[in-house]
Amino acid sequence: MRQLTAIERLAAAAHGREADRCPCICPGGMMNMVVAEIMERCGVSWPEAHSDARQMAALTYELNRAGGFENYGVPFCMTVEAEALGATVDMGDRQTEPHVTVPAAYSAAELEQLRPFSLAAGRIPVVLEAIRLLKARRTPVPVIANITGPLSVAGTLVEMTQLLMELRKQPQSCHRLLAKVTEALISYGRAMLEAGADAICIAEPSGTGEILGRRLFHDYSLPYLNRLLDALSAPVTIVHICGRLHSVYAELASLHCDVFSCDACVSLEEIKPYLAGRALMGNVNTHALGCMSADKVGQLTRAALQRGADIVAPACGLPLTTPLANIQRMVAATAGGGRS
Repeated sequence: MRQLTAIERLAAAAHGREADRCPCICPGGMMNMVVAEIMERCGVSWPEAHSDARQMAALTYELNRAGGFENYGVPFCMTVEAEALGATVDMGDRQTEPHVTVPAAYSAAELEQLRPFSLAAGRIPVVLEAIRLLKARRTPVPVIANITGPLSVAGTLVEMTQLLMELRKQPQSCHRLLAKVTEALISYGRAMLEAGADAICIAEPSGTGEILGRRLFHDYSLPYLNRLLDALSAPVTIVHICGRLHSVYAELASLHCDVFSCDACVSLEEIKPYLAGRALMGNVNTHALGCMSADKVGQLTRAALQRGADIVAPACGLPLTTPLANIQRMVAATAGGGRS
């Protein structure tokens, strides 16, 4: 079989077609791929890169060029959508990611407190321009655009503890909030695809069964994820859900994504039977990537392949202190079919 490009390889793995080998990616967004060594290499750093399209594109381009992950991925945080909808965001610093400091509303019932969603608001134009700049390089590397999932966005617009209480006590208000958020995310995702994104990754850390339990996951997380996925019709769709998922294994079978990504605490062998027709992505421990030797990273990468990963990826976002050599070893071990 001929050697595929990185774009072709990801598409083949995502859709169950024959590929020359397994891809090794890190989507971005919640699964941040940027490390300090890359900032130093290209003279670009946080927090400036969160608000500048050229700097944002330069960081992810440089990581790939340096033998890192086989994709580009923007943005590098989970606050773009919440900011556009009215939450107050602290942009962080060189060591910390942006984070919401003041929610947009106290309750899900206070929809009037949300800012009308606009593709011209906040940092959305920055992300869209970064995608265009990456596509303009005309490299055979997939651009993965990252969206924060509906429930996770809702949990920053309304403080998450309050929202969890209202999911049980005020379901109609919560459904109205989630519907509004999902419509905003659909318009954002469509703009990403128009800008040139080759794949969409939706990170839903607050939508995990570990937090919600089976009933709330079924009622709130699953339907709005699927509404978003169905409306986007992206070439490749990835959903990442954090935490232990035993309680919602059966519900995962109803997700409409092409690829499912899970945390390091999830057994790939155990979850795979519930994801028939979907590619399984993961789930190399990010603590190991950040702190252990390159040899250990190679061992963990081989283990992920042996346990059924169709796409190798970190289990979550990388620590900024992650050595570039560890990322390079992870990619090399994947390219070697687990032999490196």
